[in-house]
Amino acid sequence: MTDIDNSDQVAERAHLLPEELAAGSDDPTAQAEVILAESERRTLEPEATQQESVQSDQSTSEDRTVADHA
Repeated sequence: MTDIDNSDQVAERAHLLPEELAAGSDDPTAQAEVILAESERRTLEPEATQQESVQSDQSTSEDRTVADHA
């Protein structure tokens, strides 16, 4: 993402959520940029990021498709 493409998104995301306000943030804009970059990466590389995630199972979409049809 470039600054031109996402400046509105960054500005909007820099408005902290209630739980983020409670935790505090030294730089909401920098935080927004990181969150949006990670989100874009998950969108563009779902299999790679799923394998890296500790919050998801390790099966791939192909594994789940095969299991659904079994």
